[in-house]
Amino acid sequence: MAVILDGKGLAAQIRKELAGKTQALKRERDVTPGLAAVLIGQDPASKLYVGMKRRACEEVGIYSEEFSFPDGLEEKELLNLVHELNRDDRFHGILIQLPLPEGIDEDRIIDAVSPEKDVDGLHPLNVGRLFLGRPLFYPCTPYGVIRLMEHYQVEFKGKSAVVLGRSNIVGRPVSAMLLHRHATVTVCHSRTPDLSQWTRQADILVVAVGRPELVSGDMVKEGVVVVDVGINRLENKKLVGDVHFPSVSAKASAISPVPGGVGPMTIAMLLCNTLQSAQRQP
Repeated sequence: MAVILDGKGLAAQIRKELAGKTQALKRERDVTPGLAAVLIGQDPASKLYVGMKRRACEEVGIYSEEFSFPDGLEEKELLNLVHELNRDDRFHGILIQLPLPEGIDEDRIIDAVSPEKDVDGLHPLNVGRLFLGRPLFYPCTPYGVIRLMEHYQVEFKGKSAVVLGRSNIVGRPVSAMLLHRHATVTVCHSRTPDLSQWTRQADILVVAVGRPELVSGDMVKEGVVVVDVGINRLENKKLVGDVHFPSVSAKASAISPVPGGVGPMTIAMLLCNTLQSAQRQP
């Protein structure tokens, strides 16, 4: 029977540890970590995520402030806000909730965030540092994926790791992090013919493509470790991942659930990065 990679439980443990470290930072240096969250538009999922992050900040003692704007905000106005937040000493981290509305260049906005406050780890400088093995911040979701596997003592060295998805937010950075842990990494994507050919070779399979239940039990080998990053809502309102949990869990040695796997870890890693940023301040 597969071990369930319980991200919800681990995230709760991490938040408890962060609360202690935050209190120590306040007590010893009179520094309160601060996170600014920028939300443009009325996307329900984005509003939900920002609310969850705000409550998590409150739980661990991180000061958070939400900067919400309706659709139609001009890119110049958003850039001006980002520059103001870069200069604001109350904030050690800046979160730009993606996706941004049409008409705003996401790359330009991400590039404008100070690398020292880029707690999402998406600034080109931080991406480059990650690939060089000298990270300032790990991107939150890949960081959560790795921390989850490390907690359950998954062995990386010499293992065949297959990543489905090549996004800048998950696929590419998590492949670099696996490589730095001495796994042999294959990245598959929408142009890869016959995904099964690769997934059946995987000792570790990370799936982040946004296609409900794409990976089925006949696509994996016995004993595989599976981390499902996807979260999809079906017509019947049920939440499922990119992995067909019943059939894959029957063969896997360990698997993350959806929900309750990577999602809570992503938020916990955002808090970790914000605290680390505050600790770095002179």
